[in-house]
Amino acid sequence: MVHKKWVAIAAVSLLLTACGEDTNKSSNDVKQTENVSNNNETKKQEAQTEQKEEVVEDETKEEGQIAEPQYKLNTANWSIQPIAEANEKVVLVTIDDAPDKHSLEMAEILKSQDIPAIFFVNGHFLATEEKQQQLKKIHEMGFVIGNHTYSHQDLKGLTEQQQQEEILKVSALIEEITGEKPKFFRAPFGSNTDFSKHLVSDEKMVLMNWTYGYDWEKQYQNAQALTDIMVNTEYLNNGANLLMHDRDWTVEALPGIIQGLEDKGYDFVDPKEIEGI
Repeated sequence: MVHKKWVAIAAVSLLLTACGEDTNKSSNDVKQTENVSNNNETKKQEAQTEQKEEVVEDETKEEGQIAEPQYKLNTANWSIQPIAEANEKVVLVTIDDAPDKHSLEMAEILKSQDIPAIFFVNGHFLATEEKQQQLKKIHEMGFVIGNHTYSHQDLKGLTEQQQQEEILKVSALIEEITGEKPKFFRAPFGSNTDFSKHLVSDEKMVLMNWTYGYDWEKQYQNAQALTDIMVNTEYLNNGANLLMHDRDWTVEALPGIIQGLEDKGYDFVDPKEIEGI
């Protein structure tokens, strides 16, 4: 009887041990499955995060936001200088007195050839809904909008209060129409005062003049003469800051000017890549 009793106990013990091993094995299998599942979930989340980061990066590029400036303004001659490895054989296109008669057409010409530019705005041209919509379209096409004062008066002949009104009124109008404050300021006739310089700096705009321009001079108020001088002037050099205006002869000359500059090997600076904005 005693022998049978111990045999029975041993059998029960073996059974319990086997059950324990199966239980442990089952538990380990569950843990392994959970680990695989967790690893897969982690990889999935990492992939989703990377995808979101790529989307954000793409959206940032689409909005034209540049992580690091590629060029800086040389205030000694108002040319554009490369930073680090940026292409030095470039010019900057700027259009003053927008949007008078031809600014939208000029923007369309430039856009069709993927040429960036700054359009400097006079506030008195924004008195009508039509002109406001033209400015909005120019901005939506990707062009940078600059401040060229409200009524295009020589700032040196105005009081500080009048200068402030001339500058800030235009900035407010541009922001209301485009949703964005102007990033550059150009004084009429290139005529700045100490007050205007400080105000522009406080408003976080880049002060800008130009390297050369000719379309206000009588002998260049036709497309052929203007095209020739803009492309062949002795002042054309690396980083030249080109001044043009919203004028009949300038819009006619614009395609030839762009083509002539390209034929000479020049590329065109994106104003969004200039240091300070």
